[in-house]
Amino acid sequence: MSMYVGEALCGDGNEIAHIDLLIGSKDGPVGTAFANALANQSKGHTNLLAVLAPNLAVKPATVMITKFTMDSLDQAVQMFGPAQAAVAKAVADGVAEGLIPKDQCEDLVIVCGVFIHKAAEDNQKIYDYNYEATKLSIARAMKNEPSVDEMLDGKDSASHPFKGFE
Repeated sequence: MSMYVGEALCGDGNEIAHIDLLIGSKDGPVGTAFANALANQSKGHTNLLAVLAPNLAVKPATVMITKFTMDSLDQAVQMFGPAQAAVAKAVADGVAEGLIPKDQCEDLVIVCGVFIHKAAEDNQKIYDYNYEATKLSIARAMKNEPSVDEMLDGKDSASHPFKGFE
């Protein structure tokens, strides 16, 4: 498989976390997306590597992309602070727990889309929810979940929480 796709929504309120991610080979389409994300920055969309601490990047190398326009310094600090710490820890824990095979870490990259609401205030919740969503996204991606059958079984009873009507 050249690309694994994961998604998760965790938490509530303005600190809710929604993660979309791709996991794939450095020499495949995910590797190309990874390189483009780092090379093509734009105002309000500053992509960054996930690091456990300065000078300690995670493996597989992970680029965090903003799924929103950072309008304020507060949002940038939240992205470069609790969200970055959460994503990095979730990737590292995913490797430690075997979700991502350790022997593939140098060959894979992750592109991780992160959302932070402009009214988010609680950094602990931003961390907790983004950690949970990233970890769940990785697990789902590596297990190819949901399966096609699960999707078909749930398609008529599913209710999207933000569709804007009942």
